[in-house]
Amino acid sequence: MPITASKIAASSLRLLPRKQMSRAIGRLADMNAPASVMRLAIERFCLAFDVDLKDAQVPQGGFDSFNAFFTRRLRDRARPIDDRPGALVSPADGVIEDCGDIDARSSLLIKDKQYSAAELLGDAACAERYRGGQFAIIYLSPRDYHRVHAPAGGPVTRVQHVPGTLYPVNSIGEQHIPNLFAVNERVTTLQLDPELGTVASVMVGAIGVGRIGLCFEDIMTNVGREPRTHVYEGESQPHLARGDELGVFYLGSTVVIFIEADRRIRFEMDAGSYVQVGQAIGLREPE
Repeated sequence: MPITASKIAASSLRLLPRKQMSRAIGRLADMNAPASVMRLAIERFCLAFDVDLKDAQVPQGGFDSFNAFFTRRLRDRARPIDDRPGALVSPADGVIEDCGDIDARSSLLIKDKQYSAAELLGDAACAERYRGGQFAIIYLSPRDYHRVHAPAGGPVTRVQHVPGTLYPVNSIGEQHIPNLFAVNERVTTLQLDPELGTVASVMVGAIGVGRIGLCFEDIMTNVGREPRTHVYEGESQPHLARGDELGVFYLGSTVVIFIEADRRIRFEMDAGSYVQVGQAIGLREPE
């Protein structure tokens, strides 16, 4: 079998201190720079990756760091949220990499590679609720808006920071890193929707800055903190309406959504479709 350039790149990445590299890149991206320098850097990035800023909130005077640009917010109502009962909406701008069924063994196929729901979620007991359910995975490219929103509406019942490494989640990682999405660091959020049941959103990190932050809890990955799990009960449960901001990627990555077996949806978009925050990925099937 010929050795491809992508395989060489993946093999080289295995030898590098990926998380430390990502932290170093993160510190650079957080640094302020003269307005003219930052403006030029952002213009070059937008040109290279075809970034459209027409929906972005751009501060007066421009962004003061690369991370401020990359984690930019959107203008109010730039992303209408589908309000149909039982709609599962996209948590991010990006491409639906794959979607489909989770089998009776709680395993699923992503890009023709088999994954375990327990490995992806970081918790075998939690994964049981998704046996026979469904999943969707959305990939955010460098051109995309990188804040993540709630795909459902209701209280947050659990959050888990799952430790791991950081590989790229592009074609190099998908082709050459076994169990890619289950070995990268990630954060799982469970949310109880009256129509859709307990919906899990898994934010998967990637090499680069590699940080994942939540908007309702003091969790930030790849900054040297110990992984934590939060279980919320009663009045302590944060409530997120469908489309509310859930978290943010600092140069990442991918979101995987899980749906329970008894709350099946009819997918309204196919793998390969480009979606934006608030667009319906699927709709609850009538009983």
